[in-house]
Amino acid sequence: MERAIAVSVLVSLLMAFHPLKMISANMEGDALHSLRSNLEDPNSVLQSWDPTLVNPCTWFHVTCNNENSVIRVDLGNAELSGQLVPQLGQLKNLQYLELYSNKITGPIPSDIGNLTNLDSRLNNNSLSGNIPMSLTNITALQVLDLSNNHLSGPVPDNGSFSLFTPISFANNLNLCGPVTGKPCPGSPPFAPPPPFVQPTISSPGGYSATGAIAGGVAAGAALLFAAPAIGFAWWRRRKPQEYFFDVPAEEDPEVQLGQLKRFSLRELHVATDGFSNKNILGRGGFGKVYRGRLADGSLVAVKRLKEERTPGGELQFQTEVEMISMAVHRNLLRLRGFCMTPSERILVYPYMANGSVVSCLRERQPSEPPLDWPTRKRIALGSARGLSYLHDHCDPKIIHRDVKAANILLDEEFEAVVGDFGLAKLMDYKDTHVTTAVRGTIGHIAPEYLSTGKSSEKTDVFGYGIMLLELITGQRAFDLSRLANDDDVMLLDWVKGLLKEKKLEMLVDPDLQNNYIEAEVQQLIQVALLCTQGSPMDRPKMSEVVRMLEGDGLAEKWEEWQKVEVVRQEVELTAPRSSEWILDSTNNLHAVELSGPR
Repeated sequence: MERAIAVSVLVSLLMAFHPLKMISANMEGDALHSLRSNLEDPNSVLQSWDPTLVNPCTWFHVTCNNENSVIRVDLGNAELSGQLVPQLGQLKNLQYLELYSNKITGPIPSDIGNLTNLDSRLNNNSLSGNIPMSLTNITALQVLDLSNNHLSGPVPDNGSFSLFTPISFANNLNLCGPVTGKPCPGSPPFAPPPPFVQPTISSPGGYSATGAIAGGVAAGAALLFAAPAIGFAWWRRRKPQEYFFDVPAEEDPEVQLGQLKRFSLRELHVATDGFSNKNILGRGGFGKVYRGRLADGSLVAVKRLKEERTPGGELQFQTEVEMISMAVHRNLLRLRGFCMTPSERILVYPYMANGSVVSCLRERQPSEPPLDWPTRKRIALGSARGLSYLHDHCDPKIIHRDVKAANILLDEEFEAVVGDFGLAKLMDYKDTHVTTAVRGTIGHIAPEYLSTGKSSEKTDVFGYGIMLLELITGQRAFDLSRLANDDDVMLLDWVKGLLKEKKLEMLVDPDLQNNYIEAEVQQLIQVALLCTQGSPMDRPKMSEVVRMLEGDGLAEKWEEWQKVEVVRQEVELTAPRSSEWILDSTNNLHAVELSGPR
């Protein structure tokens, strides 16, 4: 009896966790997997379409609404070949089917007529056969682009295919029918319009007069009232090309891409007051960042990317954005959403009330207190943890390529949040995976990256070391004003020079007013110097940096490094071995020369 009750409870629980919408998600996943099985995918853009996953909303290039129903499939410019499948008709809530500019062949399945909310771009493929009459059943059809294919036969001239619906079927040479102006083979010629019958008007005086004048006036009036309709019809016939161009800019604000929201351009335009200059939070190599307030009252940081448009960029951009969104960690800036139109690429993040480390170090108001030493130590550890996650826990690993104090943001509790990660790859999507475009900031760039253009996690380690020196000193990584005191413009050189002279107290940010622990400052400087060694092979991994900051292994690493430097300096007969701070006077000086102007 107890066993029967237990089984009954188990069945009830299983039923509770399998509502109808999960069954629907399974059906939609099966339908999309059928499509994947029927397509050749040379670039593996459908690799994430795993049939063992219950919910297709987690797949790349698939967008769902809040009910976990598929509403968008984005596969334009993906070099896909093969044929469409009837199972697409099972995606009952599908609104956008973007398969333009591929190599898809075969007929358009008539089952697509089941998609009552469909907007679709199937243009620039090699589709053949007739346009299914079932498409005329989609009464809400807003956009259908079938242009530049090999379709044939009559074009429907009823239902959704009426004169005032934006449907494009240009450059399909074998289409025919009244809508195209080309009669179909074997069909009767188009009937001419009925002849105009001139009315006859009888006068009260009993005589009959022709109605030429009255008829002319009536015809003129009819033409006058018909002209706007004709003009509007012509405009709507030509409108699809523009409309297709702007469709992605007007997305439903509630659309979700997995856990990522796809904002409309209009929504972000309103949130930022038309991207007003008064709302600019910062400018950088990737674009401008604006403060915005959404309709729900929440504050956001809106990063409007600047980039060169390339064919197929939409798909790659969306892929990279999805990859960035998967990096979730306490010390990483969470991507809230994005906006993608043919002319805009925008990322939306939560607003960080305390700005960046740079704004707190060098741009704070006189009434604002400086960052105290415990907060700086916490920032050092938190940012290290965030970078370590990018390097060791993301697959594929994410290389930041521009680690600096300006990209370490601070939340309400002054916890470090690494921002702008993944953007270097995102902006270089038009290159191969080995990019030669150096991105970064003078003073932060690792020497091997500057000289070869090849980045790795060790280039991030170098940038992190420079960021630590910024945190300790409050100084800029590259500052020409230091020339006035005959000092080095490069922060790394400036720090080394003071260490040689044993002037540790001159290194520490004066804003701290001597409220720091000297031993802890020394430890952070040691970590910074280990991270900024000239050879990337000699630098620690970020996971090792985390352990050192947590108190594990720094003394051993520092002692080992000093022994190596003693041997080098004995060979080169340079700096004294007894120095408390032993510096690499060969390799690191060479590194500084590669890092930028002195």
